Amino acid sequence: MSQTPAPVAAEALRAQQRAEALSSALPPLLVAAERVAATVAQGVHGRRRVGTGETFWQYRRYEPGDASTMIDWRQSAKTQRVFVRENEWEAAQTAWLWSDASPSMDWRSDRGLPTKRERAELLVMALAVLLARGGERVALLGGGQPPGTNRFALARMAMTLSGPGLGGDGLPSPAPLPRHAMLMLAGDLLSPLPDIHRVVSSFAARGLRGHLLQVLDPAEETLPYDGRVEFAGLEGEEDLLVPRVEAVRAAYRERLEAHRAGLAALARAAGWSYAVHRTDRPPQSALLALYGAVSQQPVG
Repeated sequence: MSQTPAPVAAEALRAQQRAEALSSALPPLLVAAERVAATVAQGVHGRRRVGTGETFWQYRRYEPGDASTMIDWRQSAKTQRVFVRENEWEAAQTAWLWSDASPSMDWRSDRGLPTKRERAELLVMALAVLLARGGERVALLGGGQPPGTNRFALARMAMTLSGPGLGGDGLPSPAPLPRHAMLMLAGDLLSPLPDIHRVVSSFAARGLRGHLLQVLDPAEETLPYDGRVEFAGLEGEEDLLVPRVEAVRAAYRERLEAHRAGLAALARAAGWSYAVHRTDRPPQSALLALYGAVSQQPVG
């Protein structure tokens, strides 16, 4: 009977202690996300599937909650750190989530509303909670941390989201993800359509199933202002002074609808889903629809 090397066992114990310390003080974002997820959890069923896979994908650091059978003791003994071995099928069951943290996402038209970033992050975390409860592995795209299913992984995700952010330019950077994984992108998606198309087509070409969630402030839909209004550029654009906003309202709405139609078309062409959520509406309805879209497309 083989024994676990003492340095490796000590590292596993330290990892467990770090997990317990982190979970003892849950980030407010995770608390809020669990509250939202709890309201839609009834009737939502997990999608965990059996399968170990045969094709090696990568070694990664052991995370609290990983099964001991996943530990590769030979690889771990080389560095005196605990590593697990992931195969292609296991990696493909991961849901990768991304929330736009560009400056425009920090805007809101009314103090009584959340910012777009706050709502996008809440929905991302609530979706992560639901997926993790169903047995799926979840991770933040660009977060620099391995996927997980436990409370430690969720708390770490929430702290990362609440930090400086993962996407300063409004779109995620290309990342090497396993084939046939699932990807969800949440943001205002107001970047030029060709830029969004390049991102979506790049991920879709690698076999990733995806979902686009456009989060907008109600004023961005209706342009409710009248008279002379100066609009400030939030991401390096020049300020725009409009003498009579009501005179351009119809044209603005037509342009927004055209942009939305373009988003829907490029998502459809890639086999992805596309949905819109306004920050003045309950997050529960958006979460339920989003989880429904994810459930219709198996992750593995």
